Amino acid sequence: MRNIIILFAVFCMSTALFAQEQKFLKMPKFNKDDLKKEKSEIEPKAPAEILYRSIHFRIDNNTGNLIKEYTYRVKIYDKDKSEDWHNLEVSLYDNNSGDREVLLNMNALVYNLEGDNVVESKVDKSSKFRSKENKYRTVNKYAFPAIKNGSILEYHYEVSSPFGYEIPLIYIELDIPSVYTEYVLDSPIQVSYNVDFTGSLVPKYQTVKEEIMYGSQYKTYRFAYNNLKSFKTEKFVKNNDNYRTKIRAELHSTYIGNNLKVYTSTWEDIRKKLWDHEDFGSQYKKDRLVKDLLPAAILDEKNNLTRANKILEFVKTNFTWNQNNGIYAENGVRDLIKNKTGNDSDLNLMLTAMFRSANITAYPILISTVRNGSVNLTFPNLGNFNYVIVGAEINKVFYLFDATSKQSQANLLPSRVWNDNGLLMKDDKAEIISLTNIYIGHNSHTVKAKINPDGTVSGAYQDQDEGMFAMNAKENFDENPDKYKKQYKENFSVDFGSVNSRVINEEEFRSTMAFTSNNMIDVIGKKMILNPLLFLQQTKNDFDQQDERKYRIDFISPMSKTKIVEIEIPEGYDVAELPKNKKIVTEDKEISYSYTIEKKDNKILTVSEYNIASGNYPKEYYPAFKQIWKVISDCESQVMSLIKK
Repeated sequence: MRNIIILFAVFCMSTALFAQEQKFLKMPKFNKDDLKKEKSEIEPKAPAEILYRSIHFRIDNNTGNLIKEYTYRVKIYDKDKSEDWHNLEVSLYDNNSGDREVLLNMNALVYNLEGDNVVESKVDKSSKFRSKENKYRTVNKYAFPAIKNGSILEYHYEVSSPFGYEIPLIYIELDIPSVYTEYVLDSPIQVSYNVDFTGSLVPKYQTVKEEIMYGSQYKTYRFAYNNLKSFKTEKFVKNNDNYRTKIRAELHSTYIGNNLKVYTSTWEDIRKKLWDHEDFGSQYKKDRLVKDLLPAAILDEKNNLTRANKILEFVKTNFTWNQNNGIYAENGVRDLIKNKTGNDSDLNLMLTAMFRSANITAYPILISTVRNGSVNLTFPNLGNFNYVIVGAEINKVFYLFDATSKQSQANLLPSRVWNDNGLLMKDDKAEIISLTNIYIGHNSHTVKAKINPDGTVSGAYQDQDEGMFAMNAKENFDENPDKYKKQYKENFSVDFGSVNSRVINEEEFRSTMAFTSNNMIDVIGKKMILNPLLFLQQTKNDFDQQDERKYRIDFISPMSKTKIVEIEIPEGYDVAELPKNKKIVTEDKEISYSYTIEKKDNKILTVSEYNIASGNYPKEYYPAFKQIWKVISDCESQVMSLIKK
């Protein structure tokens, strides 16, 4: 990982020399020969390829608005494997307070070759599909017509935004190769930005300089990349986007009318900015407002940790997360009290206020969720964060809380929040803290089956989750119960009966179902041949990466996964030979696996279990995981025979 922070006037003078050879913001003329290309020269198997990509951000010196300009030319080699590029999506933000983004213009078309003629098909602007992603963001979607293998898609659009304090983060590396990609930021000299690079790629052309443009003195930042390969993802990574090369710019300062205004540049600046913010600091200072909500039985609790847990339960029981994320309260504590729903910040700032009203030292913690990406610790930036949790000091021990999940407990939080670091917002200072999940997540699969004389199998299956796994399962179930239940038939290809999913003891999530099958056993003469794990066997090695591992191995939490299968054999049959038991453990005891099988009376009991002691590992552990998962695959592939007496 390579981090570079570029401040104004900090850049080698030699970089300007590269730009003299490079013309930015000038898309090459359309070339019919590109339509004849049958494969990418960068990656011959790529389903699509960027021929030209220009991201141009400009601050209008007259209005102060941010003009966002996007220009793309994309070659399609395999339309069935490049569906992500078949639609153009334009996202527009509205803060519901009078400020909103506006689409200034949009042009999009598709080029095809028919015989030796180039045929253009324009995107019908009136056929757009408009969707409301959340309270603040609307997405306009346009479908490209007449896409074929060999097509070229081309589009250009501009958005005017009043929100110039943070330039959108741009990923340089995408999932398809790129012949040419450029990033340009033009800003009046009185408006200064910090520009942050994260990743391993260095621009081929780059310049940072001042010059007259748009009728005023501007500072321009220009970076270009040639012949980029597609970004290769790896399994067991929290968010592969953390490792892509990307550029982010954030407003640093303005100097207007001899008045210098400096925006966030340190973590402490962020704390000060939020301390009195109406939608942040002012919310959790309303301890008097929320204290009256808490029952006397909670406030009178003598044990501090028990009192904190009861307050958490009160919030979880009486208020509901609306699935929206943000560091600012969406509706505020007063509205939350009235309407009972709010975003993560609404709920957790209220929880902070309630803790404080009950004499528990508590502070909000800004985090970036796993999906949002990791926090760049070298670049203090409010745009890093998109979620709030709560930290509380109780009996000299620091605990974490999150009221968005109905199954959460102290230090038992949803997987989305465990993203390495957070910004603890104390009343007098800000601190970067480490977020490490040490609680083990448990998952167990239990099968009790009976083999019938005709070779069919019937029985019951139970899938049970505990800890963080239970929270994840419950949230997935609540989001779409039918989809959640359907996954069992899709994953195991078994004819399950009705699936009963429910919470057990507020800490476990369990799904049970009956099943029957006529294809789990091969009957050959007097023999029945079967895998003693039935449909639970692992058929492949999940750690199958052939290239050298590049990134850290992430599991979010330590874990234990167990498969228990009890099979009742039919009368008149006996076991010919049992598979072999196996046990393997690393020297540091971080990873272990065991496979045991035994016969008790007329039943066969098989247990396959692995344990992972930590939530993440350095990439150097990959060979150990690969070896153990090979053992798991081999053990679980073993079969056995029943012989008719």
